[in-house]
Amino acid sequence: MNLTYGQLLRGNRNFRNLLWGQFVSEMGNWFNFIAGLGLVRMVSEASPMAAGILFVARLLPFALFSPIAGTFVDRFSRRQVMIWSDLIRVFVALAFLFVSDAETLWIAYAATALLSLFGAFFEGAKNAATPNMTGRDGLLAGTALMFSTRFLLMALGSALGGFAAAYFGYRAAFIINAASFAISAFSVWLIPEEATRDDVAATRMKDKSERKAFLTELREGFDYTLRNRFALTILLMNIIWATGGGAINVVFERMGGVFFARAENWNPDLAVGILWFAGGLGLFFGMLVAHRASAILETRRSHSAFIGWTLIVHGALFAVGGVMPNLWLLAFFVFISRAIVGVEYAVQETMFQRSLPDYIRGRISTLDRGAEITMFSLSSYFASLAVYSISPQILTVISGILSGSAGVVWFLRERNGEGEKRRRGEEETGRQGEGETGRKGENLVTEA
Repeated sequence: MNLTYGQLLRGNRNFRNLLWGQFVSEMGNWFNFIAGLGLVRMVSEASPMAAGILFVARLLPFALFSPIAGTFVDRFSRRQVMIWSDLIRVFVALAFLFVSDAETLWIAYAATALLSLFGAFFEGAKNAATPNMTGRDGLLAGTALMFSTRFLLMALGSALGGFAAAYFGYRAAFIINAASFAISAFSVWLIPEEATRDDVAATRMKDKSERKAFLTELREGFDYTLRNRFALTILLMNIIWATGGGAINVVFERMGGVFFARAENWNPDLAVGILWFAGGLGLFFGMLVAHRASAILETRRSHSAFIGWTLIVHGALFAVGGVMPNLWLLAFFVFISRAIVGVEYAVQETMFQRSLPDYIRGRISTLDRGAEITMFSLSSYFASLAVYSISPQILTVISGILSGSAGVVWFLRERNGEGEKRRRGEEETGRQGEGETGRKGENLVTEA
């Protein structure tokens, strides 16, 4: 049985604190992103290369350090990793205040890279701890709430960030970002240590005599992914999606901040904010209906077809948006495309997390995320180079086609119905792994 959103929020104080911490920090992140992008655009005279470097600085450190972060949070206190990651980012976020011209642009790149690096550790700890807090029955609702609020903040944060940057200046947005990390650290501090992992995993963490070498545990994460067919399928599918999905940064920057800003006389920051708002709002609505969609899919046992077709359709709709004649129509297709993939992602991520035993969850989830973000960052960079040769409209079409091809990869891996059988078996293995390592997360869900 899957808990509803209300049941999980009412009965689980620890999850509420974690969700609130993510809420405020994500809001600040989007203020930072829109303001940072606008600042780079201003001091670099709208250079596509400068924007591309910023996107790489925002994504690549996260990707490169995710496997290390995953191993780190499986070995040490997940709670303390989240707290210290937030506190360090308070000071890093303020570094943007020292960017004033092209000669100091490197500060924006360095600060963005550091925010990304410490974000990898925070995300690794949070993602590994969440299933323990929600329990198996609350995992779908918890996943949907975590990502739906994140995507809602993509919408609200980008819109408000664009408004703040346009009317109050970039400095205000950077200060808000720093304050948000401090609030997040306090929220995580309220969560007890034992809530972040199950009993046996906690014992392993404390018993240093039986702890394996760091590199050995890091390698175990890679070995598990390569040997487990479902984990490898998710990894490959997300990498393929990112070949097109990574271009979204450049698409929104070029379409909103340059093309429609000139063609329809939009303020560049507001135009970019509108596109991010549409994307975030679509993902938010998609996550909200994921609980109902999952119930229907479980009844019909049609998860495999659902994941494949939603990926294909969302890519096709995004590609169509590239030929729309005005900003509002593009925003509409972005919204629909992201709503569809939002439902898909909630279902896919819940299946994935349920298949992973707690002792190795941090390593596998961050490895998958790191590989995806690596491709995402490369896609962003090459997309920024491509706009020197092709129009942003063509880039949007290519982005949609490439990201939608992830659905084809899914079908190739899941053909003849064997994928569904394997997945049920792997989820049962994950349940057995949870049984072997304790049930603390399910107990916590009833906490008042």
